[in-house]
Amino acid sequence: MADSNMVRKYEFHPALIGDIELGRPNLGFNVRVEMYRLMQYTFRDVIEEKYGTEEADTIFFAAGKIAGTEFYRKYIGEQKDAGDFVKTLQSQLRENGVGILRVEKTSDDLEKLVLSVEEDLDCSGLPELDFEVCKYDEGFLAGVMESYTGAPYSVREIDCWCTGDRTCRFTVDRE
Repeated sequence: MADSNMVRKYEFHPALIGDIELGRPNLGFNVRVEMYRLMQYTFRDVIEEKYGTEEADTIFFAAGKIAGTEFYRKYIGEQKDAGDFVKTLQSQLRENGVGILRVEKTSDDLEKLVLSVEEDLDCSGLPELDFEVCKYDEGFLAGVMESYTGAPYSVREIDCWCTGDRTCRFTVDRE
């Protein structure tokens, strides 16, 4: 547990994304999926080795939630209509190469949803592992949904590429 008086060196702030056009005039915005996964899964390996699987899952969910909140702020913004929110979310996830979002089930008030993400950035194409790997995605979706509705959400992956399914599927429930 962090000391409340501790000065944090790397607390997330949108400025940490930086000015990509200035900083990468030749390479630009693109990076290969393999490089993203190399970073993600080596971080996960070190965290799991040091703190255990459960804590690694908790950390990845929390990081995903921060990212989902920032993604909402930067790419979606205020939406009055749930339909517009979902359409914007779908288009931004696809445009940014995160995945192809489909709403499989939903209640009118967005209290309960089943979402699937095809071509998921985190796991599509990985070998079968007999367990779900998308804890970061769970947090990401929770952060996006909470940002839109103002209410906390519980998100759980129920199908994953790594369990033999060819899409990642999530239950999304307002708490």
